[in-house]
Amino acid sequence: MKLLTHNMLTSHVKGVTKGYPLLIKATEVKMNEVEFNPQFVSRMIPKLEWSALVQAAEEVSQALLPEYEKNEEFLKKVHRVLLEVEVIEGCLQCPESGREFPISRGIPNMLLSEDEV
Repeated sequence: MKLLTHNMLTSHVKGVTKGYPLLIKATEVKMNEVEFNPQFVSRMIPKLEWSALVQAAEEVSQALLPEYEKNEEFLKKVHRVLLEVEVIEGCLQCPESGREFPISRGIPNMLLSEDEV
């Protein structure tokens, strides 16, 4: 699961009013090089929930600088965090209910049981 994907996921457990951002409890993190695309990163930045991205990056031990748009070094760092950091194993935890959603082979399982819907 890339941190870009994580930035868009929320908990939909019944009764949860604050299911975002999900906490990352990674047991395995891998770096995959992806070709740098400054236009893509520049277009994505305004769509991101920045504080959730920074929190996720900290949870997987990455660091960001609070600069933006025309700074290619900064865009490369954001590119790396969004597209190259991948949580392979672990779980996402709802900040309100504590419900954990497993991540296996890089895929988060957000399915709910009948009593959670």
